[in-house]
Amino acid sequence: MPLIKGGERVDDPWISLAEGAEIPPHGPLIVSLQQWRDQRAALLARADTLGIRLASDQPTSEIADDLSHFELVALEFPSFGDGRPYSHARILREILGFEGELRAVGDVLLEQLHFMHRAGFDAFVVSSETALEDWRIAESEIRVWYQPTADGRPTAMMLRRG
Repeated sequence: MPLIKGGERVDDPWISLAEGAEIPPHGPLIVSLQQWRDQRAALLARADTLGIRLASDQPTSEIADDLSHFELVALEFPSFGDGRPYSHARILREILGFEGELRAVGDVLLEQLHFMHRAGFDAFVVSSETALEDWRIAESEIRVWYQPTADGRPTAMMLRRG
């Protein structure tokens, strides 16, 4: 599936480790929370970068003390109506200070890309083959915001006050 990052469609260098699979010796690797718990020592012994994938029902508190080990956090959207990853993204960015890649995976839809970006996501795995066009549409649709978020854009009130 296409990866959108920095407003461009890019190749994904990360390997997502399937449940039960052996840890590859090389390459940037994304693991599940359970894999992290079960194979932490082996994962930390690798020289390559590490990312973690959280399901929507796995709170960021599960990895808060380990964030320094991860260059990427992938948050799963299991369905259109599950908004928990938005909250997780804001907590990671605004409270825990995570500065690495924050990737939206799962049921990632055009209609939500812009809101995901505002919550702190900077990479999106989308199922659409027109992913880049979808991103550009989402990016151009809304220009004024009411709520402050992790993206630092001025709110309507800030703009009004000049």
